[in-house]
Amino acid sequence: MPFTVVERKVLQMQSPIVLDAYDVRILAELQAEARMTLAELGRRVHLSQPAVAERVRKLEAAGVITGYRACVNLAALGYGIRAMVRVGRTDYGAMSQLIARLPEVVNAWNITGEDSWALEIAVVDVAHLDDVVSQLCLMGETSTSIILKTLREHRAMLPRVKENTE
Repeated sequence: MPFTVVERKVLQMQSPIVLDAYDVRILAELQAEARMTLAELGRRVHLSQPAVAERVRKLEAAGVITGYRACVNLAALGYGIRAMVRVGRTDYGAMSQLIARLPEVVNAWNITGEDSWALEIAVVDVAHLDDVVSQLCLMGETSTSIILKTLREHRAMLPRVKENTE
């Protein structure tokens, strides 16, 4: 079976963009509520709407803001079980293709260590979990953990502030 070559996106350390206090406040506000208008955002960070619009545009162009999305309750959509599945060493292209075909894969990370992949999946029930994990087992050894409770999800992240060690 021929495989399509899949482009690998490698996480690269970028020089961090220099952000001032307004940019940090804009990021904090948008991560808390991305649906607000630019006028409301401007009011919250004490900038005019055109000034805040320009700053948001620059943050988007610099790749700091990569998108806007709705957070959904998977249980409300019928996905009663979420699980983490680790997959051992396997062919990158074949695994990438399988991940693309499996709608149950919520998040997928190519990782270092004993395993090559960490996947977050959402399924309806145990039979559905077994079906998805069975497909992943064809790629390599797997280890599955059902998520019992989420303590933190979608945490707002701001630039790290270096402490003065003098």
